[in-house]
Amino acid sequence: MEAPKETLFELTGDGRRLDVMLSKATGLTRSRVASLMEDGLCTVDGKPEKKAGTKAKPGQQVTLTLPAPKPATPQAEDIPLEIIYEDADLAVVVKPCGMVVHPAAGNEDGTLVNALLHHLDSLGGIGGELRPGIVHRLDKDTSGLLLVAKNDAAQLALSQQLQDRLMEKHYRALVDGGFKEDSGRVNEPIARSKKDRKKMAIDPEGREAITDWQVLARGRGVTLVDVHILTGRTHQIRVHMKHLGHPVCGDPIYGSPRGAKVPRLMLHAYSLSFTHPATGQRMTFTAPLPAEFVKGLHSHGIDL
Repeated sequence: MEAPKETLFELTGDGRRLDVMLSKATGLTRSRVASLMEDGLCTVDGKPEKKAGTKAKPGQQVTLTLPAPKPATPQAEDIPLEIIYEDADLAVVVKPCGMVVHPAAGNEDGTLVNALLHHLDSLGGIGGELRPGIVHRLDKDTSGLLLVAKNDAAQLALSQQLQDRLMEKHYRALVDGGFKEDSGRVNEPIARSKKDRKKMAIDPEGREAITDWQVLARGRGVTLVDVHILTGRTHQIRVHMKHLGHPVCGDPIYGSPRGAKVPRLMLHAYSLSFTHPATGQRMTFTAPLPAEFVKGLHSHGIDL
């Protein structure tokens, strides 16, 4: 087997911060770019530059070296996983409620990444680490569709689609109360809560967040809605639904203790559309509602 090789990105300065410019070009997070810069892997006109906030003047030559991929820290685990589509470039999987996406303190194993490392036949090396390329994320207690890139080119292309809002994601959410309207839009910026750092909140100084919703069915004290998110902020649907006065049923963070009694967080990533990075074909996938979600609907008079 051929040894993994490092990757070289060469750009021309345009006046932006280096971390911003390099993040855009590589698909890496700004924090990952900053880490690589601290390791001495970035040069400007041939001279090492470790400060992420430095601005590259127009015409300056910027180089970022990504180290050769190394084995990922997470270990592959034979965890049952529903893979509804897979090819050489990507996979579409269904994450169950209760599964964490990435290993972290307190959740070092049993995650979606551990399962993917076992089930996928090949992985790319974005950022110098062999790992599944999680293109977008879901909260632990949200179930449904997740898109996974299997090589560097797919990771970059799919991340760009997400950034350019060319990827369409619809959710099913059961929320408390009844809407007067049949549809609407929430356009309220979201940021980390200043009162509780474990929560997100509506904040005029936050990042743009846009959520469209449409009523699908009305039950006893609850409403089932289709939710289309045009941005991907942390807890976006949960925060926006609470803002409307209709928190997602079963939400332990943003819900009401007087809310509808349900078996789980009633939020499910139902459909996903994107353009295949290699073929250019528009692809759409759906994931039926899990049994426990359907049980929660039935208990409140909704029978789809």
